[in-house]
Amino acid sequence: MKKTVLECEHCFTDFISQLNELRDLIQEGQSHGMNDAIRAKLIVSFEKSHDAALETIASYFKSQGKAPFSGSRDLTVEAFHADLIDDGQGWLDMIIHRIKYNPLYPGDYLGSLSENIVKKYLGFLEGFERNMEKKLDS
Repeated sequence: MKKTVLECEHCFTDFISQLNELRDLIQEGQSHGMNDAIRAKLIVSFEKSHDAALETIASYFKSQGKAPFSGSRDLTVEAFHADLIDDGQGWLDMIIHRIKYNPLYPGDYLGSLSENIVKKYLGFLEGFERNMEKKLDS
């Protein structure tokens, strides 16, 4: 059990590192203007942060003895019920927006995804950071 808790804390540390990189890119974009190059970097950083959050959630549930989940949507719903995330629908929308951004699908989502990262998704990730810190400290 102790090893799993350490794995969860390690995942959370990785998440915080990714989140700090995302914050830095947002600040850079706000200071120098959001051109397509910064938007593209912002999206990559956001995807890494979101993936690290999902890995942390999965590791947390593993430490709680819960079975593995079939995908990010199921994991997100369970995280909402466990008070790890505040806005379950917002997180599900975030997943859908990431899927739509996939270069395999037609459409220009670079601008809208980067805008949502700055206006909404960063706040969701920061809320998870606060909630997870409380869970790990208790």
